[in-house]
Amino acid sequence: MKFVAHAVSFTIFLGLLVVNASDRFEGVKTLPNETFTDYPKQIFRVKTTQFSWTEMLIMKWVLGMIWSECKEIWEEGPREYVLHLWNLLDFGMLSIFVASFTARFMAFLKASEAQLYVDQYVQDITLHNVSLPPEVAYFTYARDKWWPSDPQIISEGLYAIAVVLSFSRIAYILPANESFGPLQISLGRTVKDIFKFMVIFIMVFVAFMIGMFNLYSYYRGAKYNPAFTTVEESFKTLFWSIFGLSEVISVVLKYDHKFIENIGYVLYGVYNVTMVVVLLNMLIAMINNSYQEIEEDADVEWKFARAKLWLSYFDEGRTLPAPFNLVPSPKSFYYLIMRIKMCLIKLCKSKAKSCENDLEMGMLNSKFRKTRYQAGMRNSENLTANTTFSKPTRYQKIMKRLIKRYVLKAQVDRENDEVNEGELKEIKQDISSLRYELLEEKSQATGELADLIQQLSEKFGKNLNKDHLRVNKGKDI
Repeated sequence: MKFVAHAVSFTIFLGLLVVNASDRFEGVKTLPNETFTDYPKQIFRVKTTQFSWTEMLIMKWVLGMIWSECKEIWEEGPREYVLHLWNLLDFGMLSIFVASFTARFMAFLKASEAQLYVDQYVQDITLHNVSLPPEVAYFTYARDKWWPSDPQIISEGLYAIAVVLSFSRIAYILPANESFGPLQISLGRTVKDIFKFMVIFIMVFVAFMIGMFNLYSYYRGAKYNPAFTTVEESFKTLFWSIFGLSEVISVVLKYDHKFIENIGYVLYGVYNVTMVVVLLNMLIAMINNSYQEIEEDADVEWKFARAKLWLSYFDEGRTLPAPFNLVPSPKSFYYLIMRIKMCLIKLCKSKAKSCENDLEMGMLNSKFRKTRYQAGMRNSENLTANTTFSKPTRYQKIMKRLIKRYVLKAQVDRENDEVNEGELKEIKQDISSLRYELLEEKSQATGELADLIQQLSEKFGKNLNKDHLRVNKGKDI
């Protein structure tokens, strides 16, 4: 139920993000060089920086998720929190949302100050023919005259990044589904291979970017386009050339410097062959190989991922999803009262101990008793610490059981699998070796039997001769 509640809450949050942009689906009615106000003396920026009802709900959801993350950091600790990559994604997403809304709020405050100045000192009905101070007049300008570092522009850019990260967060709950779970795990493993490949990719990219920049940096304004004349232009040209969106004219000069042009042609051609033909095809082959290897055990990996996802909701706390977790629950009041009670008990005990220590100071053996008491307390604390650290947690016990069950199931499946070609060859070899052993044992047994027969025949012949001699002696007598 906790998982379903949190999943539904996050789905509603994504729906709010979509609804917030729904009024601009068909295009914005006001152009960048136009302004609009509700009444003549209103400043344009007061109108644009106001928060809508959907943005207010989004802010409530963000505050609820921030409170949930703070409780998770408090319970698990910063080190355990950072080890999970999904927590880093949540932290980045929420931080960008907070930065976006903060910049928007700062722009609203500045626009409100300008509006307050107009209401107090401007007597005209309209602002068209009124000369205002520059810091106040700036907030009446249309979007095309805003500064690049305007807080509202920064807020809109950060908000777009946060929306993208919010929708990518859906991958966290995909392992709960039987159809999308194995696919998400396979894609996640292939992403790791992509990051390994990016090391070689970036090395080659940076080498050609610096080389082409050093070659054409002296010809700024002497080219048909600004490619390779700055580091930024070099990066853009080489990056988009991977997708076939750059032109060969990028290396052509207006002057008759054929040596530089020829070197540029050679380097640009080697770059395209290396990046597009070799490295990209190698990356595709690596992804295909990794996907096939992971797909064999995707079902087992998905079950482990689903169990891990469900285990994260078994712990006590964080019952209500955002934004309902901002409302204090009866359980939180109960825990607060119990903590206050424990603090009062500790204070009373500490006061009682201090009184006892003051009384014992007058005794002759107070020092000995005190040292013995402290030693006993230290030993007890060490014992409790050792027992707490040595005992495995419930999560470790469950993971041990899951791994043991997986190993036993794999052994049973291996025993129950059909005989493959390799095992058939091994069985044939065993049968042939057994046949040779049986033939050898048979030959040895026949040889031993022949020796026994020969020995028996010799003994039997000797006995017959002795009997024959005895009979002849009897006749002579």
